[in-house]
Amino acid sequence: MAKDTPPRWDRRMQQRLSRGEAAALGELYDRFASLVHSTAYRVLDDEEAADRVTREVFGYVWENPDAYEPRRDGSMRSWIAKLTRRQAVHRLRQAETRAQLERGGGGAEDAEELERKVRRAAVSARADFIVRSMPTPLRLALESAYLQRRDYRQTAAELGVTEDEARRRLRLGLQLLATANTGPLDGRAL
Repeated sequence: MAKDTPPRWDRRMQQRLSRGEAAALGELYDRFASLVHSTAYRVLDDEEAADRVTREVFGYVWENPDAYEPRRDGSMRSWIAKLTRRQAVHRLRQAETRAQLERGGGGAEDAEELERKVRRAAVSARADFIVRSMPTPLRLALESAYLQRRDYRQTAAELGVTEDEARRRLRLGLQLLATANTGPLDGRAL
């Protein structure tokens, strides 16, 4: 399959949403609601705000299915995750700015602190998405090495692969995770 050809499910879903099929929105919600909500919660650290972002993201997708451009956005999952991060960062900025104004702040130091907080939240959400989206063998190797505090030899034994393969999986997993900090910080609203 060509790189610029979206998966069949993504194409069909976009077509169904464009026709206004409510069942398509339900199916999309069932598939991606946990991704959207957990990403929003990771950024906002507020259940109610994460619920609001979840509604906003699915509302946007319902009203603008043609905004999804597979060549630009990749998979529908990636596009929805990007919309979620963007909206959650936007909401975080709004909430923090409002809180600063209520405290009587709003100076340069407050603005810098806000940007640091937004950056940390966005990078954290992106890293979370990367880990959940990476191929299972890479994710299992990283979980073994970092969550269970195993070295590459122990990881290889646990996974039933050679030491070289365990090192390769760990290296590739870390390379993917390293991209979490290099993505653009986009706090625009949907």
